[in-house]
Amino acid sequence: MAGSEESKIAELKREQDASDLEEFIGYNLKRAYVIVQNDFRAALGKDGLGPRVFSALSLVVQFSHITQSRLARKLGIERSGLVAIIDELEGRGFLARTTVPGDRRVQALVPTKQGITAYRDAQARVKEHEDLLLENLTAAEKQTLIGLLQKIRSGEE
Repeated sequence: MAGSEESKIAELKREQDASDLEEFIGYNLKRAYVIVQNDFRAALGKDGLGPRVFSALSLVVQFSHITQSRLARKLGIERSGLVAIIDELEGRGFLARTTVPGDRRVQALVPTKQGITAYRDAQARVKEHEDLLLENLTAAEKQTLIGLLQKIRSGEE
């Protein structure tokens, strides 16, 4: 009987600690994002790539010769906000700017060998940390979560 009473008391305490915010998807997404972002930064270390810079490098590696405008669209940011990210990646020697044949005004981005190596290393570390962070989810739950998040994002493009 004592164990049953203790579990009832623990349940009441959890109910009292819950806030109306727990009902909101946005609140839960933001709280989860903070946890994931902190883990991401821990995975890459103090001098590692930040999430936006990592994302940009990922797309440049995967879509060599991507234009700055297309990269900004894929990242969902303003083109003007991309300049500092590209400058950082170029400063680290991870990408180079090149002209687009037929339109010298447009610049394309190409990963360097150093950039590809840095991306592959960061990708492995982030995956390892993410696997540890989400170890309480099954593979099917992870796929469901990704699918639901992508469904939410489907209207952005």
